[in-house]
Amino acid sequence: MTQRKRIAVLVSGRGSNMEALIEASKAADFPGEIVLVLSNRPEAKGLQAAAAAGIDTLALDHKAYPDRAAHEAAVAQALDAARPDVICLAGYMRLLGRDFVERFLGRMINIHPSLLPLFPGLHTHERAIEAGMRVHGCTVHFVTEEMDGGPIIAQAAVPIVPGDDADTLSSRLLRAEHRLYPHALAMVLRGDVAYRDGKAELTSGNIGASDEILVSPA
Repeated sequence: MTQRKRIAVLVSGRGSNMEALIEASKAADFPGEIVLVLSNRPEAKGLQAAAAAGIDTLALDHKAYPDRAAHEAAVAQALDAARPDVICLAGYMRLLGRDFVERFLGRMINIHPSLLPLFPGLHTHERAIEAGMRVHGCTVHFVTEEMDGGPIIAQAAVPIVPGDDADTLSSRLLRAEHRLYPHALAMVLRGDVAYRDGKAELTSGNIGASDEILVSPA
């Protein structure tokens, strides 16, 4: 039996995408297991959910460190100790510095609530509605120094319907996020997609169009 890859998850809040990853990893055929959930906020509800699932957790409060570099050094040390093959950002609300990103380049992925490169940053639902978009979506991408600018691994799309506001659209999109993130993570764990020369390179063989984009009507 092939040994499962090791996953670390970084959260800052409730960690609903983390919970989707935990649920997916329970499947016998999922190619990885979560070995650590780490947060920069000791009060993060995601830590409680992970502990309840029997996963090791660690809180490294960024306020307890003199600067960003010192905090990121502590996070990196903890990750090195956990030996993850892939690091998943799941609502980790900290901009990461160059040294940290370079240290884990190609092994760190993030989910963002828009169809990148559209609407990087915050308030994506409001911006999509204001722009008159007919679809909205989410993107899993490799993390690079450019915020929300790393190579795209997979995307999911949902419709924007008449009467939508940021809350209704967010709720619809969150369901798609919870399907997409485990899907994209499995691709990375299996080696179906890899970070090479600044791009997300799909391997030839067992990837079809349905693996590259997951479109959700609901």
